[in-house]
This record gives sequence, C-alpha cells and structure tokens, in this order.
Amino acid sequence: MSITADAFESAAQPARRWLANSLRDKVAGEDAEANARAIWMVDGERWFNQGDPIWRVHDDASMFVGGIRALLLQSLHPLAMAGVAGHSGYRSDPWGRLQRTSTYLAATTFGTVATAEASIARVRSIHERVRGRAEDGGRYAADDPHLLGWVHVAEADSFLASYRRFGGSRLTPAEEDRYVEQSGSIAVRLGVVDPPTTVAELREALDAYRPELVGSPAALEAARYLLLHPPIGWSERAGYSALAAGAVALLPIWAKEMLRLPVLPITERLVGAPLGDAAVRAIRWALSDPRHPRNTLRKQTT
Repeated sequence: MSITADAFESAAQPARRWLANSLRDKVAGEDAEANARAIWMVDGERWFNQGDPIWRVHDDASMFVGGIRALLLQSLHPLAMAGVAGHSGYRSDPWGRLQRTSTYLAATTFGTVATAEASIARVRSIHERVRGRAEDGGRYAADDPHLLGWVHVAEADSFLASYRRFGGSRLTPAEEDRYVEQSGSIAVRLGVVDPPTTVAELREALDAYRPELVGSPAALEAARYLLLHPPIGWSERAGYSALAAGAVALLPIWAKEMLRLPVLPITERLVGAPLGDAAVRAIRWALSDPRHPRNTLRKQTT
C-alpha cells in the first residue's frame, strides 16, 4: 500500500509542530512571537533584504550548527572566555543567553533600521558594564574593540562555514565576500574596528588572533558543557548531539587540539558531518511549515 505525500505530511504534522515549537521556545524564548512581530511586522527601511547573502545565511537552519561552532571557537580567547564565564550566565541561564543572542541577530539582520539600531544600543549598554580580570590576571572589557573583533570573526567564520556545508543553497565566492562585508557592517556599529570585508581577509583575521588563543581551563569546561552536558532533556539530546557533531567536524584542527577534542578526519567525514546534515535538514523541515506563526509573519512582510 503506497502512502501519498499529503497523507505523510498530515501524519507527520504533530512531530513537525512539536519540533518547531521546541526550537522556538529554546532559541527565541516564550516571547518569541512578540519579538517576531516587533522585527517582521514593522514597516520601514531595512539594512538588508531577502536577496542579500546575510539574510540567506542567518535565515537558514545551518545557523544551529554554526552557533555551536562559534561558541567553541570563541572560548579559545582567554579574555573573551573570562568575560563570558564571569558575566553571561552561560551555565545558570544558558537558554537566556542564547535567546538574547538570537534576538540580536534577527533584529540586526531582518529588522528595520530603527529596530536594529535599538538592539545594538542595548548590547553596547550591557558591554559597558562587563569588566574584570581573567585567571591569569589579564584585564578584559566587553567593549574592547579587539575582543569584539575576535567574537565577530569567530561568528562570521562559523556561520559561513556551516552554511557552506549544511546550507539550503550555495553562495558564489562573490556572495561569500558580500556576506563577510555585510556582517562586518553590523560589527562596526557594535564597536569593531576595521572588520574583514572578504573571505580572504576573514582568514587573515583568524590567523592574526591565533597567538592569543589557548585551551584554558575555562575553555575546556565550556566545551565539556556544550558537548557533553548541554541543558536539554533526554528527548532532545539525540538531535542536539547531531548538531554538535556537525559543529566539531567543522572546527579547524588547531582549535580541536586546543580544546582536546579528538581529530578524526575519516570519522568526522563519514559520521559527524552526515549527522549534522541530518539534524539541519530536520530543523529546516520543521521551520518551513507554512502554518507556523513564524512563517505567517514572514509572508506578510516579504
């Protein structure tokens, strides 16, 4: 007996709705719909549109893998990690931190200029209060342009690497350069000085930071937390583990060595990357439901 596509879709709808709502609650929070309305339903000039590379990358399910990779990579700068450990509440309120980050990315990518500028102003205000000393005695400040630059290049490299491997479409080399330039235009407004504007410059920026990077005890603890003890229920653990496997597979070898992660190229190619791909495809399927409020708002705007 054959099953029609419509019958399969109807049977799978409860699972699709559960996955979409679970992701929304974890990543965007309980006020996800209100935030979405504030971003999508407000008329006005926007910095970017649907055809821009930054819109395509930040609107894709591959961001889930890219976000994990970015956090692992960012942890390798001891001063940036000290600021996260001391002020972000990544252990006591990990989902709150993720929700604030995802709202910021959505506001600055998809929102009106006014919405984006207000979001940047809020983050800058928070950064002004984040100061302290790392375990080695080094001073850090969240609004330090150099540290902001590291956070930015780690994110841009991670989001682009994840989209390149798991994205729903492909960017041309020119579009990849454009993505780096567009993401850098937001970083400048946050306080980054002279961010990279091409993929080649992005690679150079990462290489320039490498002498400052180290697998500190705080970085190793953060990696264990993200990869082995994430704050999720058992019903969600398999999907998260697949995303994390994809993120680790995309890390540079030197970053894995600093984080004391196994370097297994064949296993990553045959297991880690395919697991990440399967998880991203499942998320893309869940979030593409035309009946979901997220997509209803999107249709009304675009």
